[in-house]
Order: sequence, then C-alpha cells, then structure tokens
Amino acid sequence: MADAPKTVAEILVAATNYLAGKGRDDAKMAAELLLSRLLNCKRLELHLKSGQLLSDIQIQAMRRGVKRVAGGEPVQYVLGEWDFMGHTFKVDRRALIPRPETEMLVETVLKCGPLWSRHKPVIMEIGTGTGCIVISLALARPAGLYLALDVSDEALELARYNASNLGLGENIAFTNGEMCDLVEPASLDTIVANLPYIPTAEYEKLPTHIRNYEPRIALDGGPTGLAVIELVVQDSAIALKPGGFLFMEIGSDQSAATTALLNQAGFDAIETVKDLAGKDRVVRGTLME
Repeated sequence: MADAPKTVAEILVAATNYLAGKGRDDAKMAAELLLSRLLNCKRLELHLKSGQLLSDIQIQAMRRGVKRVAGGEPVQYVLGEWDFMGHTFKVDRRALIPRPETEMLVETVLKCGPLWSRHKPVIMEIGTGTGCIVISLALARPAGLYLALDVSDEALELARYNASNLGLGENIAFTNGEMCDLVEPASLDTIVANLPYIPTAEYEKLPTHIRNYEPRIALDGGPTGLAVIELVVQDSAIALKPGGFLFMEIGSDQSAATTALLNQAGFDAIETVKDLAGKDRVVRGTLME
C-alpha cells in the first residue's frame, strides 16, 4: 500500500489483493475486519465510508495488521477479540478461537427444557479455553451452578479474564485438572464439551494459520479423532447424576461412532443435532436412571 492517504475503498482493495497474493483464502473478510475495527464500525457499514480518507496513522495501523495476517496469524488474534453468542471475548494464542458452529452447542444446551426445570442445576464444561461456552450459558441461565475445567493454566487465565470482563467473576469456578480427579460420582446435572476431535492426519493438513497459532491440544483428537471424546464419555457416566445430560460438539462424520460410545457407557435418548450447514455438529445423550 502506498504512503499517500487512501480512501476506505482503495485501502480495502489493496489489502485484499495483498493478502490474496500471500495465499490467504479469507483475504477479503480479513481486510474488512481489520478496517472496520480501525474505523470502529461494522463490516457491513464499510461501503458507507468508501470515500472516506484514512489518516497516515490509520494507514500505518492497517499496514501493521495486514502484515501480521499475511504472515499467517489468524485475524481474530490480530484483533484481540471475537464475538460469540452476542458477547465479545478476548482471544489470543492461549486458547482456540470460538467458531460460529460452536454456538449450536450452546443453543442445544439452552433448549434442553428438562435440564433448566431443575433447581440450580450443576453444569460443568470440560476444556473451557476462552470460556465462551460456559460464560454464554451462565449469562443466559444465571440460576445454574457452573464449573469449568481446562488442563492449561494459560487458557484458564484467559477464561477468568473473560468471565470477569462480562460480569461473571464470581459466578463460575475455573479449575485446572481432570474431571475424574475433581468431581464426586453422580454429582453433575450436565456436562458440556467442545473437545479436540480432528484426527491427527487431518490436523497435519490444516491451514498454517490454524496449525501454527492455535493450541494443538484443543484440536488434535488422536488417530481417529475420538481419543479425548471416548475418555470424557466414560468419565461422564460416573460424574453425572442418573438422568443427567452430556452435550458434545463432534466432527461431521463422527455421529455414529460417538453414539456407539454413548450407548456402551450407559446413555440413551441419544440425539445428533445438525448445524446451519446441515452437518452433524452436536451429540446429546442422557445417562440412564
């Protein structure tokens, strides 16, 4: 991009072309996100500012952001925050970037009438990362009692920040550890988890802006993608109360295998929920009484 001030439209074209030339398949979206943040407006409002001139300081800031994205960094990390379920969360390399499809997991839990009819249901999230799932649930259903686990102290630090920033500093217990070591048998009403479910061979083929920046521990699910899911299903059968619920996000081709694991562990009323793209996304099971 040239040193002379440019209009919003010209900067957007230049940034998009530059990122595309660096192999970013999300070039236009990334350029729009960076520019809309710089101008403190929504992406869809950029066309209303197409003729606006950027100052030298704004151009330099845009250039720095574009350079980071061109180097492979996810645009979400460059922005430093990301929206999920209508709330804004701080994001960085300590935890997985919240994905839109994961909102289906939260929405499925929120639609579970039998859960929310219970008095102060005890809800645990496993692998909380940014905390976006458990925080979104706690904001929508404040009557619940919430616990969140992660094996990463760095991720827990980020999750605690997000909870405090959204007014939930005292409402969620964040703990490092494994569920089987921390939870009494038959003590939870619900477990919710977005676990690593990508098979290792597929993980190795992911775009570099994912592999080089987002935590592998949050993505790589072992040879079949089910290594962590299988362990959590088995532990959930012990930790949940009879009639308790387990909700998990899965890969689009893992419904049958996950359903089999749930059946073997003593769950019934097993359902698979599709996302907006029509792909299997969430599996729900109820522990038999």
